[in-house]
Amino acid sequence: MKEPNQLEIMNQLLQMVAPGTAFRDGLENVLRAKTGALIVVGYSPEVMEVVDGGFSINCDFSPNYLYELAKMDGAIILSEDRRRILYANTQLIPDSSIASSETGIRHRTAERVAKQTGKLVVSISQRRNIITLYQGQLRYSLKDMAVILTKANQAIQTLEKYKAVLGQSFTNLSASEFEELVTLQEVVHVIKRVEMVIRVKMEIKRYVNELGTEGRLISMQMEELVGGVEEELWFLLKDYAKDASEERIREIRAAIRKLTSDELLDSPPIIKLLGYAGVGSAAEETVAPRGYRLLSKIPRLPATIMHNLVEQFDHLPHILMATIEELDAVDGIGEVRARAIKDGLKRIQEQMFIDRQI
Repeated sequence: MKEPNQLEIMNQLLQMVAPGTAFRDGLENVLRAKTGALIVVGYSPEVMEVVDGGFSINCDFSPNYLYELAKMDGAIILSEDRRRILYANTQLIPDSSIASSETGIRHRTAERVAKQTGKLVVSISQRRNIITLYQGQLRYSLKDMAVILTKANQAIQTLEKYKAVLGQSFTNLSASEFEELVTLQEVVHVIKRVEMVIRVKMEIKRYVNELGTEGRLISMQMEELVGGVEEELWFLLKDYAKDASEERIREIRAAIRKLTSDELLDSPPIIKLLGYAGVGSAAEETVAPRGYRLLSKIPRLPATIMHNLVEQFDHLPHILMATIEELDAVDGIGEVRARAIKDGLKRIQEQMFIDRQI
């Protein structure tokens, strides 16, 4: 099973403490009371090793109970699902040799316990009025809601601009595909644009997770703007990667996701991932798409039919030149579907040239 990456873990943590959840209500109660708190989520053998003293509660979780128990100096231990309060007023004694960058005793303890146990530890500062999350090597301080909303709206505006540029890039690429003038450099340019849009989307998604119920409208705007972009990138990679197997496309997608911002601006890393040798000269090389991306735009065309078409004709130009009879001969395609494919590609071409002139 695939291990979650740092971003996935962060999103999971933000969902756990999102506004609108009982857990976040409890944390906010403690924050407003200025009592401070140290809360461990999950009770395991590793947690037992660092817990000393305190008393068993074992009651249903409620924001008010958390607030009342935080008035005591000790740490509070919750169940993994945050539905029960297990212990209160406990002392946490983590391994002092574990490195910590924190200065306050409560935050230093929280960081060490999180590193030692792998559990989520929440530290609420009594003086600074800050909620800080720790899990493993991760550390994150929750921001004020107004600040998050402002950042989310700014990111949405950025996403709108990026999406407009991406839309034009796809239109230009489609025109080149119909004219059989696609260069590898043009393909790489579009891949870069798609990945930039996806990265802005992931940033907004983090804001949405942190906003909880308050982020619903932001989430709707985001999905309206970029719904289907990931799928279009998948088909783009299947069109132009030397090896178009599902496994290899997943590997390329994962590798692109790991590129730094500087690497993403550079073409050679992506050209190399696509499987082309002689990176410098390959950029201006003319390439022909297999046709997955444009075929995916034809309504009600199953993935198996797209695959059969590409298997039969190899590349999009051959599919475009195929007659109704030749399309009909492909496994799974009858005369009615053959005409639908022919008409569908013609409509896409006409619409693309209209979009290009706007």
